[in-house]
Amino acid sequence: MRVHLINPSEVAFGTAVITPRWLYVLAAATPESFGDPSLVDETLAPVDPETIEPGDVVGIGIHTANALRGYKIGTLARERGAFVVFGGIHATLYPNEARELGGAHAVVKGDGDVVWSKVLADCTRGTPLPVYEGGRIEADSFLPARWDLVPRKSYMWASVQTVRGCPKHCSFCSVWRTDGQRPRQRSSDVVIEEIVQLRRIGFRFIALADDNFYPVTLTDLRLAEQQNNVARLNELKALREERFTLMKRLAQLPPDTIFFTQITMEAAEDTEFLDAMNKAHIKGALVGVESVTPAGLKDIYKDFNLAGTDLIERLKTFRRHGVYVLGSFIFGLPSDNAATFDATARAAQQAEIAFAQFVTLTPYPGTVDFMRWEKQMEAAPVEIAGIPITRRWLIPQALRPKLYWPHPTMSAEEIRSQTQSVWDTFYGLKSIWARSSFIKSLRARMAFVLISKIYRQMYADTGIATDSARVSRSARWARWLAKPCHYLFAGRPMPYLQVPEA
Repeated sequence: MRVHLINPSEVAFGTAVITPRWLYVLAAATPESFGDPSLVDETLAPVDPETIEPGDVVGIGIHTANALRGYKIGTLARERGAFVVFGGIHATLYPNEARELGGAHAVVKGDGDVVWSKVLADCTRGTPLPVYEGGRIEADSFLPARWDLVPRKSYMWASVQTVRGCPKHCSFCSVWRTDGQRPRQRSSDVVIEEIVQLRRIGFRFIALADDNFYPVTLTDLRLAEQQNNVARLNELKALREERFTLMKRLAQLPPDTIFFTQITMEAAEDTEFLDAMNKAHIKGALVGVESVTPAGLKDIYKDFNLAGTDLIERLKTFRRHGVYVLGSFIFGLPSDNAATFDATARAAQQAEIAFAQFVTLTPYPGTVDFMRWEKQMEAAPVEIAGIPITRRWLIPQALRPKLYWPHPTMSAEEIRSQTQSVWDTFYGLKSIWARSSFIKSLRARMAFVLISKIYRQMYADTGIATDSARVSRSARWARWLAKPCHYLFAGRPMPYLQVPEA
């Protein structure tokens, strides 16, 4: 019996920006008696069916965007006589779908770190359970990834997780519903050991793949004080102190180490935290801006963000403290109009953010938006190729609509074309070069330009357009651009690097 772990993708780029962490965590969860699992990331190359034999175990991790491809692989693996096990956020939400359409013998709901060994033991006996409740394990049970198995030259960035869960409740996000609102934060000891392992094998760019790297805000602390909730205040202070301990240790790593993470806008109020991030080599952060208007923020339950000139000033605060922002914006909100696109593009430029992503409002399972949309569609059901639009991920890629949520004033094509135009403007070569002016070395500036172009090719065309020709063209460009990026992003191996003291 051999264990296969597969990360599905419809498009193979031949390279990838960030390692799919779950593959290497489940590899660590695989008992030694099974040998090293076969790891297949289809963003690099498609799975070879001939490698799957009767009696093998095939673990497939899916999110909504790659679920359909995952089901194809699962069906194929079952036909070849393997035990098929699904996991991931989408399988957690739709376990029956994975069995009915993906050939699953078993589905793991929630975290797989602990329960995976039981799944394998049951498959060995030929008695896998239909569902395994992985639950939300505590941070001290999170497993470090098996980075000794990573194909070093296939990825530009590695990924390490420091915390799961997010205390916010944004309407478009499912994290707080699936991973919980209580931050489950790993100790700095295990995090720093994993990072040092990655530096030893030559990764110097590392994503801190957290739901929210800033789990305790100054507002949280003030509210606990005002409520005289001593237990809550001490809990928050301990979480915050552990963040600073981690960052102090990250600061001791070689100076060419670069980290990227994801945080909320409120971190801009906490300049002490931003300064600690800068010293810790955390040079970039994905910040969910979402909308530049108060009405848009209200649409998505994100009133804690700012808008207008206050928003621009807050985003500039990150840059002033040495943290460069990848701003995330959503188009197609009910309050959006034709002027929203230009206003957003201007705000992104004025705020001097380094990168940006512009997505159209899409209801994802597990979110408040999805439940609201699903209920709305009950009154007038729509099917495409015999599939309810509320199961949009099952619709063949070429037939999927460009917009799922009807807009009160704009057509789907208007929103799509305007969104694409903002991408094209923001990622024009002249604009990218101007934004790179904060970088000192020519090599680093070239890396900035290349990663900007790769980011646009991977996420703009393939995310907005649905025609296969454009997706294929983008994949070819991404593969071509990735080649020089390997040279620019690679670090020299440091096999003797020591773990920084606390």
